[in-house]
Amino acid sequence: MNQSSSGLEVYNSLSRKKEPFTPINPPFVGVYVCGPTVYGHSHLGHAKSYISFDVIVRYLRHLGYKVRYVQNITDVGHLTDDTDEDKILKQSRLERIEPMEVVEKYTRSYFDDMDAMGLNRPDISPRASGHIPEQIELIEKLVEKGAAYEAGGSVYFSIESFPGYGKLSGRTGDDQKAGARVSVDEAKRNPADFLLWRKAAEEHILKWRSPWGEGYPGWHLECSAMAMRYIGETLDIHGGGMENQFPHHECEIAQSEMVTGKPFVRYWLHNNMVTRDGQKMGKSLGNFITLNEAFERHHPSLIRFFLLRGHYRSPVDYSEEAIHAADSGLDRLRAAYALVREKAASAPADKESAELEEKAAEARRAFDAAMNDDFNTPRALAAAFDLTTALHKQTAAGREAGSAGWKQAADFFETCLGNVLGIELEKEESRAGSVESDLMDLLIEIRRQARADKNFALSDSIRDGLASLGIELNDTRDGPTWKKIGT
Repeated sequence: MNQSSSGLEVYNSLSRKKEPFTPINPPFVGVYVCGPTVYGHSHLGHAKSYISFDVIVRYLRHLGYKVRYVQNITDVGHLTDDTDEDKILKQSRLERIEPMEVVEKYTRSYFDDMDAMGLNRPDISPRASGHIPEQIELIEKLVEKGAAYEAGGSVYFSIESFPGYGKLSGRTGDDQKAGARVSVDEAKRNPADFLLWRKAAEEHILKWRSPWGEGYPGWHLECSAMAMRYIGETLDIHGGGMENQFPHHECEIAQSEMVTGKPFVRYWLHNNMVTRDGQKMGKSLGNFITLNEAFERHHPSLIRFFLLRGHYRSPVDYSEEAIHAADSGLDRLRAAYALVREKAASAPADKESAELEEKAAEARRAFDAAMNDDFNTPRALAAAFDLTTALHKQTAAGREAGSAGWKQAADFFETCLGNVLGIELEKEESRAGSVESDLMDLLIEIRRQARADKNFALSDSIRDGLASLGIELNDTRDGPTWKKIGT
């Protein structure tokens, strides 16, 4: 294993401090990350979370760890609260299709978006609906231990049975008292108790047989069941968004530790959110941007680079100005990489290159130090920009170097930026296809000028003409966007 692994420190949300990373059974590392609930297209908030953990897994593997990366697919049971309906069933009614059609449609969309941004797929992507037996078994154990109770065909976890409830988030069951935040389920003994199994109504489509009658699992249960199924009773790392700390992750801890009597997770890692104009981006606020929409404006590799410019635990504010700044930075790194590749192939092998080799080694040390400090990608990128500046200074001064130095610089770009951060180092074509994208840019510019000249007839004609061709044009605060109708 790479010796730098001993220097890795991670911020543990449970202890609220940075800690040296020591896995349970090195070199094996088990990583579980809460995956998407597949009832809609992914947005920029999803991108930040899954890019963050993609880089974390990549870096652990770079250090020599053998990582098993598990990321679930929630395809049943995600309720907004214990008396609400499943989000997937709600969407199936809106779209007038079967619930599993909703699941398949948005699962494919999710993986397509993640693939486009260069994410490595998880080793295992288990579905909640495929692990109902494991969830039922967990509930049975909780009932046997007196930590859960059945009421009217549903089963609830009693938070009074677990004194540690709230140790992750600092919040307790008092935050869920009746009438304070969620609607009241009269079957609960305590308003703060959470649902493990819900009795299904006669007309409910997604339901399974259980010792308590036909029903379906609550949202929190699936992660405990699948994490322990594929990693073990104690995980090295559990990741997710900060918004999942309470109640989701608190509930996972309670139900898991009550069953096993062991710590559920050694290191809890939580990513922060994407904001827009300083406000959280979300569907309820109407200010979220789907990745489909973002990719119409910018290549997926640029979205990835933009999000990596912020630390995973810090919020990232989205704006077109910030994206354009990131684009300039990415072009600069790509130009530097093109230079070192060309020089590595053409520079004489017998030429002295000690100065350049030291600059490349210095960049590597700075990169490793940044990533060992809780996966600090902004500082890691700063090391790459410092090397880029040094390269330009060397060539501008006319100081020639041998191929060994240029090869070491090329290795830094390929290993640190390409393999670890997953940055696409070569200029790519537009995702939509260069001709199609260029034509749309031209039409949008003509329409913009027509509106500026108050020629609204021409502006409307362009919009309506595109609609007749199956292309929807929308005016947003960040400028016009377009998409093919039905995608």
